[in-house]
Amino acid sequence: MSTDLTTNSGGDAGAAPAPEQWRDKKRHLWLLGLVPPTALFLATAMVAGFNALGLTAVSPVWWWIGPLLVYVLLPILDVFFGPDGQNPPEELMEQLENDKYYRYCTYAYIPFQLASLVFACYLWTASDLSWLGVEGGLGIVSKIGVALSVGVMGGIGINTAHELGHKKASLERWLSKVTLAQTFYGHFFIEHNRGHHVRVATPEDPASAKYGETFWAFLPRSVWGSLTSSWKLERTRMERLDHSVWNIRNDVLNAWLMSVALWGVLTAIFGWQILPFMVIQAIYGFSLLETVNYLEHYGLLRQKTASGRYVRAAPEHSWNSDHICTNIFLYHLQRHSDHHANPTRRYQILRSFDDAPNLPSGYASMITLAYFPPIWRKVMDHRVIEHYDGDLSLANIVPRRREKILAKHGAGSR
Repeated sequence: MSTDLTTNSGGDAGAAPAPEQWRDKKRHLWLLGLVPPTALFLATAMVAGFNALGLTAVSPVWWWIGPLLVYVLLPILDVFFGPDGQNPPEELMEQLENDKYYRYCTYAYIPFQLASLVFACYLWTASDLSWLGVEGGLGIVSKIGVALSVGVMGGIGINTAHELGHKKASLERWLSKVTLAQTFYGHFFIEHNRGHHVRVATPEDPASAKYGETFWAFLPRSVWGSLTSSWKLERTRMERLDHSVWNIRNDVLNAWLMSVALWGVLTAIFGWQILPFMVIQAIYGFSLLETVNYLEHYGLLRQKTASGRYVRAAPEHSWNSDHICTNIFLYHLQRHSDHHANPTRRYQILRSFDDAPNLPSGYASMITLAYFPPIWRKVMDHRVIEHYDGDLSLANIVPRRREKILAKHGAGSR
């Protein structure tokens, strides 16, 4: 299929407008989204190659390919290539929306994800890896590296599930749950769509970080809050349908059962020895999701109308980044304002808004900063202050520090 789409650029009065070709320059780049679920196979080839060259002391580094991708390669590429700057023309949105090539790019993630997970289980338990130039099996450090690399795949897989889970087609919603099974985070399917999108940028949303809240305080609050919220949402839905909450139609339960089935089959095949590493990859995977949650709405607050209802989510309620490299790997997740305004819109037609607050770099760079609260505050707190023109009473502030923060910045109480 051609990558050129025809739009009209205008013309003389009374004459047919001249056609103009618009090119989606990222069309084939979306296939790079398959790097994370295939990275373990690449790492294996690199280990074998390095060992064949006698570089056995260096080769185990490749088992850590996932963290190297997130914390080193992507931040460098974001700086080098910079922002995207291309939005699809309005008149071509429907044509792009219906182009099935883009959804096949996300579908392809899943078989590679499952294959990599099975291969990881083999690496964790194999006692003879001589075909890789490794004596015996992997050491504990290499096994942890494999777990974290698979965790990166699972974390980015949650984002793939996020893209699929917003769609109306039952196949895509089912595939979303399959993708979440690896990290045992199937309840995200419910909480994100029916919880987060309703309460985003409000104190009631566990996945919206507050100004003055560290990532390490946000992480357990978001994990537990999202879990309990998803269960309450499904319990309410089951009661409305006159069903018991302990029903296979409960989307939290059936998503968790997918995880139980996946983990159970892998344990039956490879043995209980895989379980510590499965736990490590799952925790690390969903922690990457929660780090992204932390930076997406930090300190931003939807105001209330005279009736006491929150205003509709708008571009100013999400931190955006249009850095092209991380956007390719996360299916335009960084164009977050448009996503919240149009949740079912497919990733290829999400737009970047000039009036949305912007992060200084891509999500991959900001994830690392979030781990270090003093650096995070230095980079982000003044951006929140500037976004609200110095009036922090308009921000979403951590309650226990609210009065102290407002007094420090001379903002009045609301």
